[in-house]
Amino acid sequence: MEQVGLGLELVKQCIDKGLYVCNLARNDKKMDELSNVFNANYKGFIGDISNEEFVINSVKEISKLGNIKYLINNAEKACFKESSQNTKCDIDLSLTGLIGMILCTTQVLKAKNETDLKIINIMSSAALKGNKHETLYCAAKWGERGYTESLKAEYKGTSVKIMGVYPGGMNTEFWKNSRDYVSEEKSNSFMTPKDVAKVIIDNGMNYTNLNVADIMIERN
Repeated sequence: MEQVGLGLELVKQCIDKGLYVCNLARNDKKMDELSNVFNANYKGFIGDISNEEFVINSVKEISKLGNIKYLINNAEKACFKESSQNTKCDIDLSLTGLIGMILCTTQVLKAKNETDLKIINIMSSAALKGNKHETLYCAAKWGERGYTESLKAEYKGTSVKIMGVYPGGMNTEFWKNSRDYVSEEKSNSFMTPKDVAKVIIDNGMNYTNLNVADIMIERN
């Protein structure tokens, strides 16, 4: 199967660890590919993660399949342009990941009765600094970071653990529609999704008596 991004690598590596993976995504073609390859250990739900009804119904179905041990929020859309050129459509697009993160986390916490859960929120190094022509992207990522830090404060001392992940540039399809912003040559020097996924899985799922709270992943 063609490598298409961090989400695919996370699915593969979680399954390699013996986990049954449920995936909420909008791309039915990629979902079919995953289902065909991992059908015994995978179930996909196709829809818009910023749609509350879709998330609620999906989490209800997932809860029927078994215990939810991990929630990995890894969704984003972006618009890179001068701030004066931003539109309402651009804003809505950029906030999709933040809305989805909140909706998915809320419903999984309800399903789990707020116990024994590891939440891994994958954001971006753009959540740590402001970048030129990335006002909307940074705004969304800073919002995700604020949400993540507030979750940590709310669930401190409980069995709900939260990890924030801040990766730099990855060589994925994310940049294909932004070639005027990041060239193909530059994106080819970015980190691979496979390597980034391994760092996330190794740090987020291997320990029982401690919690890795934050990871910043940078390319050499």
